[in-house]
Amino acid sequence: MEREADLKRKISDDIKQAMKSGDTVKRATLRMLMSSINNAEIAKQASLDNSDILGIIAREVKRHQESIDAFKQGNRPDLVAQEEAEMAILQGYLPEQMTRDEVVAAAREVIGVVGAQVPGDKGKVMKELMPRLKGRADGKEINDVVTELLGQ
Repeated sequence: MEREADLKRKISDDIKQAMKSGDTVKRATLRMLMSSINNAEIAKQASLDNSDILGIIAREVKRHQESIDAFKQGNRPDLVAQEEAEMAILQGYLPEQMTRDEVVAAAREVIGVVGAQVPGDKGKVMKELMPRLKGRADGKEINDVVTELLGQ
């Protein structure tokens, strides 16, 4: 059996700790995250590595942000507060987010490596760049930077 991902083990340990301390918000949030991870493993029919788990966490953070925006429009401050609390817990598992300058530098490096010059080469750049920056930068921002650098 493949060694369990360190991040998955940490989340599991944190669920146990939240149960012991009576932190119901953290417990529920991490159980939801663990469920998403387990569902992804079932779909993939294999254990996930840390980068895959980071992708799931980033997707959950994005989903919470969309919910917060919707609840703000619907004038539901109680639900906004709940989503923000859950999102803060999830963000604790993501690595520090990269600045735009760091994303630009990484994109320039990959553009040089793959030899991209025209907007049509964007797919090659994104294929190489996304795994490197997974969980550390927003996909939309990465896409915008690559588009800008290739002059599309």
